[in-house]
Amino acid sequence: MWVFLLAATVLAQDAKKPNARVPVEWLREGIIYQIHTRAFTPEGTLPAAEKHLPRLKDLGVTIVYLCPIFVSDDDMDKKYWSGRQKASGMENPKNPYRIKDYFHVDPEYGTDDDLKSFIKTAHSLGLRVMLDLVYFHCGPTAVFLKDHPDFVQRDKDGNFVTGEWAFPRLNFENPELREYLYSNMEYYLKEFDVDGYRLDVGDMVPLDFWVEGRRRMEKIRPDVGILCEGISSTGLQDAYDECYGFYLLFEYSKVMVKGEPVSLLRAAKERLARSVKGGQYMHCVTNHDYANQTRHVDHQPLQPRMEVRWGEKKMDAALLFLFTLDGTPMIYNGQEIADKRPHSIFGRKNGFWIHWDEDGDTEEARRRTAYVQKLCKMRKENPQFTQGSLVWLDNNVPDDVLSFERVLDGKSTLVVINFRDKPAEVSVKRTDGSETPVKLDAFGTFVGL
Repeated sequence: MWVFLLAATVLAQDAKKPNARVPVEWLREGIIYQIHTRAFTPEGTLPAAEKHLPRLKDLGVTIVYLCPIFVSDDDMDKKYWSGRQKASGMENPKNPYRIKDYFHVDPEYGTDDDLKSFIKTAHSLGLRVMLDLVYFHCGPTAVFLKDHPDFVQRDKDGNFVTGEWAFPRLNFENPELREYLYSNMEYYLKEFDVDGYRLDVGDMVPLDFWVEGRRRMEKIRPDVGILCEGISSTGLQDAYDECYGFYLLFEYSKVMVKGEPVSLLRAAKERLARSVKGGQYMHCVTNHDYANQTRHVDHQPLQPRMEVRWGEKKMDAALLFLFTLDGTPMIYNGQEIADKRPHSIFGRKNGFWIHWDEDGDTEEARRRTAYVQKLCKMRKENPQFTQGSLVWLDNNVPDDVLSFERVLDGKSTLVVINFRDKPAEVSVKRTDGSETPVKLDAFGTFVGL
């Protein structure tokens, strides 16, 4: 009897779970490419990046997300530099996440017209463009502080209240500050024709601000797309189309480097699924933060890039995982050529950018490019990967192999991925009770299309 009571309790709890908003189609079914402009080309500019847009179109991505390209604060007082900024050794005050002027492009990257040209070219190729909104904090000499000193939080002595990265925190108790930021997000929709935004540390900004912001943005662009760098079940109900799949991202090093069970990845994805019904998440295995770790003394990587630590075959297996999960996959800045060079969001010394001519035409780069093209094509041509449900399946080697189905309209596609450097003979238990045998090479994958 207690079994039935337990089942009834679980069903009742599930019924009470909030439903996520339905994400805009172009984001739900899209493939994101993150451009970290400083490291994307030797020039580090928007015009140089624009020249790569046809190649990104050919790669198969559908969305370009730009790291912040707004005017960065040039204040040299290191009291208001983040710890990583000081430790980078770049000696550069201009952190793109420490913004001085939200309404203009930083001259380092180009001009406002260059951004308009970038977006216009992207749209001509059928690509969407997302910008990065950094509203949790600002730079200490932000242009609005002279006339609006109360736009930031201050202590009883009038000093800045700083956040986790030592930057002044914006004061969302001030309705004028909110209106200023609403006008900023509206500005790029109206004047630049941007398609949507990524919200930097979005969960640290009051949710009611984002809810109202979305309402206003939808008046201008009903299909605006919002990606929150955070995990918020209530935000997915009311404000965001997607959040970051952080629970999954946090487990990769344990599995890939330390050799811990791959079941950690499944558990992390299941945890995301439990937070809100229908919640959509962006999945990646690296981004500008993970590629950004440098030590102070010799400007060498604190640890090599994931491409080096994991190796080609392991990264390929992880990429297939991203592209067959529910949610939107994201490729980072040169990942399609297996770029191994260190990057820094804090400056451009020491060759910390993609060397396309030198590195983009190697055998490994060509293999990876073809592989990513294949994954993009597979995802676009098989709607079960963008619209279907995800059903986890048990197998006989759960510490080494993940198995699941993507199900749509009664049809299922089996996905089996070996995350270990040894062959595996896998027996997958299907939902109908049958078992499917799959033989995989080291880091081998199977997709039953």
